[in-house]
This record gives sequence, structure tokens and C-alpha cells, in this order.
Amino acid sequence: MVAWSVTDPDLLKRLLSDPKVSKDPRQHWAAWRDGTVPADWPLMIWVAVQNMFTAYGGEHRRLRSLVSKAFTYRRTEALRPWVEEITHGLLDRLERTTGTVDLRENFAYPLPIEVICQLFGVPDEHRADLRKAVDGVFNTSATAEEAAANGEQLYRILGELVATRRAAPGDDLASGLIAARDEDGSALQEAELIDTLILMISAGHETTVNLLDHAITALLTHPGQLRQVLDGTYTWGDVLDETLRWQAPVAHLPLRYAVEDIVVSDEVTIKAGEAILASYAAAGRSPEAGENADEFDLSRPNKNHLSFGHGVHFCLGAPLARLEAEIALPALFARFPELALAVDPAELSTTASFISNGHLTLPVTLR
Repeated sequence: MVAWSVTDPDLLKRLLSDPKVSKDPRQHWAAWRDGTVPADWPLMIWVAVQNMFTAYGGEHRRLRSLVSKAFTYRRTEALRPWVEEITHGLLDRLERTTGTVDLRENFAYPLPIEVICQLFGVPDEHRADLRKAVDGVFNTSATAEEAAANGEQLYRILGELVATRRAAPGDDLASGLIAARDEDGSALQEAELIDTLILMISAGHETTVNLLDHAITALLTHPGQLRQVLDGTYTWGDVLDETLRWQAPVAHLPLRYAVEDIVVSDEVTIKAGEAILASYAAAGRSPEAGENADEFDLSRPNKNHLSFGHGVHFCLGAPLARLEAEIALPALFARFPELALAVDPAELSTTASFISNGHLTLPVTLR
């Protein structure tokens, strides 16, 4: 499939907030309407789901309204003590280890997946399979067969979760989504409900995993800047914003579609029905960020980024991702002041995905 990759931050912001840009392939993607998108396309789940991620206009407002009621800022902030408890439990576990430790596997990953699974009431016995299935969603190197099998597994797990929570509601967001009603009394349809869970659980942890991964890597490879964070010259908020600019957790996000012809410049027009790829990683490295945009630099006055999106599709889970990182990072470096990479940074390999931007492993020594 062919799409316009948008890398300029000003143009990207313009398109992300333009009503002439849709996320609904059924209405606005020419390739979908004329049947040229193969049924076994490995990225099908990214465009075929029926939730606010792929909705447009009034339908998007309806779906986002229903989800927002179960995902408020107040509820997110109330999670602070609980996130702190999970963080310190993971650090206690790390303290009992010796030798080289994979910090992505043993810290950056389990914190957000534990938070999101508890938040949505995912039973312990389903969490390992759910993690594997969610990882598969972001694996853009998967074959068509692997992607199809992974999708079936994901829908099975979440279908069982919905059935369980419908029979026995709890104080969790899955139960909240089942009970949510719009002003006119409408609720999420079954397909919308399960697809919304896919969105919230997948996006709800993958961004935070990669944010923690890259923030830790940045500080360990820039010890002078780490010292300035620890002495209060820069804040942990500065670390998060510069990390999000320097290494967007989601490098490219499929897809959007031109509702009508969009004139970008004298030379470029995105035709109605053509697909658009939001390239957040490239946008963060724009010259607008100042000199040496490819470098991690906490002194940079412009740490602007689009890593949580922009406009009506701005990430609902952004406050939760920031909350988790603002708790986890200072706690990690306070517990292990001698933390160091166990390999040369050049040896760190990346995930098999053009969507998710993270490392396969993050080997460190704690002491």
C-alpha cells in the first residue's frame, strides 16, 4: 500500500487538525473502497478496527465521548499511589538480581502493562497471552499468516474479558466502557467495545514502554545531563519532553486519508482518497527544534513534539503515560545511582516495527 509520509511538524500539525483529513477508511480511503487492500494485509488491524482511532467527524466525537467518561484526568491522577506501589515492587525485584539485567523486560515493560491490565480488569491468567498478542500488533515484520493468527488471539482474549465483565462488573475501565452511555442513551456496540479495548490496551502501554526505554538510554549515554537532572538544573518533565521529541515512541502511525484534494504546496497535492502516514519520529528531528536536532539536549529551549498526536485525535492516555514516567524514572535512578549500560550504545538493536520505536533489549548493570 502507498501513503504520503508527512515529516514536517508544521504540515503535520496542520493535517492532524484539518477536517479534510479523516481516519475512516470505509468512507475516505480509495484503496479500501475499490477493494485493492488485500484481506490478508498484515497491517489490516490498524485500519479495520471500529473505534475512535478509525472514526471521523460526529462518529469520532460519539466514540471519544463514551471512552472519555471512563478515562478521566481525575481517575488517572488517583492512580498515583498505585503506580508508585507497582514501581517500588519492580525495583525491589531488581534489587534481588545480580549481573546484567534487561531493563526493558524487567522494568520499562512490566510497569505500564501491569498498570493497564489492572486498570481494565484483565485477569492474571490472560496477561501473558495478551502481552504477546499486543506485541504482535506492533510487529510490522510479521507475515500475513502470523498477523491473522495474532489478531484472532487478541479478539479471543478481549472477547472473554468483555463477557466476564458484563456478567460480573467491577471497578475497572472495561466495566466502565460496557456501562458507558452517550447523552442519547447509546452505548458502544459489541465490535466497537472490543476494538476500543484493543486501542486502549495496546496504545495504553506501548508508548510508555518506549518512553521509559529511550529516557533511560538517553540519561545513561549523557551522564552530564543526568547529573543536571539529579541536581535540579532540569526537571523530569524536561527529560520526558526531550525524549518524546528525540525518540518518538511511535515512529509512524497509520493511517489518515484525504477527504478532498489538499494542496500542500505548488508542487504537492494530496488527492482525495489517498492515504497519509503521520511520521512523528521525523517531525521531532525537524530543524525547528534548533541546531543538532538529532542530539538529546535538555538545554534545548524548544522541546516541542507531536508524540501524543495533535487535534481531535490527541492521545487520551497521555496524562497516564506522563504520570507513570514521572514516577518511574526518578525512583529508578534514586534506587540505583550506579546504573550503567552493559553494552556499547551502538549494540542496542531496535524492535521489528516501523510503528513502534524501541529497543529489543536494554542490558544494564545496576551496581
